[in-house]
Amino acid sequence: MNKQESLERIIKHFKNKDFDIRKKHPGHSRFMDQKVTPDVLQFIAECIIQYTGSVPGPFTSPEIEHSDYFVKNVTRTFNKPTPKDKRTKHEYDKWPAQIIQTLRFAKVLEEHGKKGRAVAYVVTESEILEYISLRSQNAYTFLFYYLTKLLKDSGFYKHFERYRDLYVAGKLDKADFYDFKKRFKRFIFAYTEIKKDYEPRRIFPKVINVLASEHRIPGTIHGHMSKFPFMMSDLIYNRINFRDKDKSKHISRQEQKEQEKDTKQRNKSVYRISKAKKRIKELHTQSEIKDQWSTGKATQIHHIFPEKEFLQLADRLENLIRLTATQHNEKAHPNNDTSVIDREYQYICLIEKSYSVEESIKKGEFDYSRESFIGVINAGLKQNIPYDSSFEEIRTALKKIYSA
Repeated sequence: MNKQESLERIIKHFKNKDFDIRKKHPGHSRFMDQKVTPDVLQFIAECIIQYTGSVPGPFTSPEIEHSDYFVKNVTRTFNKPTPKDKRTKHEYDKWPAQIIQTLRFAKVLEEHGKKGRAVAYVVTESEILEYISLRSQNAYTFLFYYLTKLLKDSGFYKHFERYRDLYVAGKLDKADFYDFKKRFKRFIFAYTEIKKDYEPRRIFPKVINVLASEHRIPGTIHGHMSKFPFMMSDLIYNRINFRDKDKSKHISRQEQKEQEKDTKQRNKSVYRISKAKKRIKELHTQSEIKDQWSTGKATQIHHIFPEKEFLQLADRLENLIRLTATQHNEKAHPNNDTSVIDREYQYICLIEKSYSVEESIKKGEFDYSRESFIGVINAGLKQNIPYDSSFEEIRTALKKIYSA
């Protein structure tokens, strides 16, 4: 499915179903939970797809938690200690369990008996699950439509609208926020099996902040109203955790933090770059540059702006281009010296990449973004090309830059 078809599929999915928690759906207590953020949702959806692709049939939460894909990539993606560490077991077992419950309540998964002592599940909406698994932005979009539909069906959305409208009118204050929060708590206690006082406080941010981000209004941070409108980046799961785990007694906490920061950045980069390269290979089966060196298999994924010099661009699809070995090792990197970039061939790469991005967008695909491509160029070449430039204007600007 392309981007528009995927969005229409999600809208149709929620339109035809009733998510009123007042009607006591099975498991209605867990329509949302503490660990359900866009990036974690995307990651677990990806784990489910990977696992069921190799082990067809029903699956359980423990099977996802102990799967090779989860164990290998959770540390790289979220900078966490290995799940094999017994001291972190109760942290990790919440991830698949809470995400699976949300997906089940959203009717993307459904229960399918038991496997041993664990509840088994099957995927009922494979296209939606795949959409969620591709990127955090997709998971965010899914959560927005899901939570909006659920709150409307359950009669609570009117309280969010009042909160939003007060902000738009410039009349929102802290008292309004705390009143809204109390109403949510009463709503949870009245229509779910949740009765412990701390649980609504944990669920409230995960529900409200998604809506706040989409409507560009204040959300909640540490139990209080945020000072500024929420953004999607504010929803990302807190990766810093497990303080001082295995810290050497011979180094300071600050030194430990610096070492951990470097390690986390490297691990995160390795995983994201690998994933981005894999996606480029899926999108382009042949070289994206049709020149005299394009014959043969396109086995190489080339960073237009070098990974070592532009780490912030290393996992951006718009900075990656598929080439043949000859194009990569003789033209992009003369004499196979990866520390050297041929400026003229870099220009060709950018021009041809612009056509790849443009064509993909015209097809309605959601992998590339024109604005992201412009951002790559601006960062790599220290330019200020306007983000509303057309592709022809982008190519004209590139010609001027490289001919100067």
